[in-house]
Formats: sequence, C-alpha cells, structure tokens
Amino acid sequence: MTQEKIQEFTRRLSQCNKSEMVLINYEIAFTFMDDAKEALNQNNHDEFKNNIQRAQKSVLELKKALNLDFEIAKNLNEIYIYVNKKLSESLYKQESEQIDEARGLLNRLYESFAVAAKEDTSEPLMENAQKVVAGMTYGKDDLTETYTNDSNRGFLV
Repeated sequence: MTQEKIQEFTRRLSQCNKSEMVLINYEIAFTFMDDAKEALNQNNHDEFKNNIQRAQKSVLELKKALNLDFEIAKNLNEIYIYVNKKLSESLYKQESEQIDEARGLLNRLYESFAVAAKEDTSEPLMENAQKVVAGMTYGKDDLTETYTNDSNRGFLV
C-alpha cells in the first residue's frame, strides 16, 4: 500500500461514522488484495504473502465487528470465514483466482453496505479530531486539503 493511500485512509478514518468505517475496512482489504495480485505477477512471493496476510487481517476485523445475536451477522460470519479460506488457498497455491473470488464476494457485500451507509447520519466516531476541508485551488486540477486546528482538540482533563 502506498504512503498516499495510507494517508487517505487515515484521514477518512478520523472523520467517519460506524457505517463509513465498515466501508473503509472493505476498501483496505481490496487494496491489499490488489497489491497481492500485483506482487504475484512480479514473482515477489514475500510481498504477496504479506499482502494476503494483511487482507486476512482486514477481513478478521470485519468479522470481529459482527454482533452474532442477529441472524444476518451469522451469515456474514460464514462468508468472512469462506473469504479467509480462499485467501489462504491463494497463499499456498500461489494463484490469484482465489483472490478474485474472495474479492467478488466482498465487493457484493461492500455495495450493500454502501447503500446502508448513505442512510447513516450518525456523528463521527472520533471526537476532537482534526477537521479537514478540501477544495479546488487556483491551479489547474489541483485539490488541496487544509487541516484546521481547534483549540479544544485532544485530551481534556
């Protein structure tokens, strides 16, 4: 994962609510899956292994967030277990077909969560986080993000 992608995810995580956090976690898993496929194409087996393991950690985070008191969560749990199995298969077979299958399943779930996230108007999870304002500058096609400092930001005792 590139440094720019890490910064983007970090910025988005600091501003997101619960629904958006789920979407970001999916996107992180997708990024690691894409990076794993690229590493496999370049015969970089160590990087392939690292990215598969990171994708599995992202799926595990999605699995941990489930409330298994609900039937749909139990179904999602089974899907996440299957996705993890497919990623493991990809790792020991050194093939990308299993990554494609896992990503396809997760992508359908992602689209469903994206629809639900549009309805979620809850507050961001992080309080006192740095505010981000993005806008177009006078340069051609330049997007600048500005971070505003709040005097009440940080820990309050």
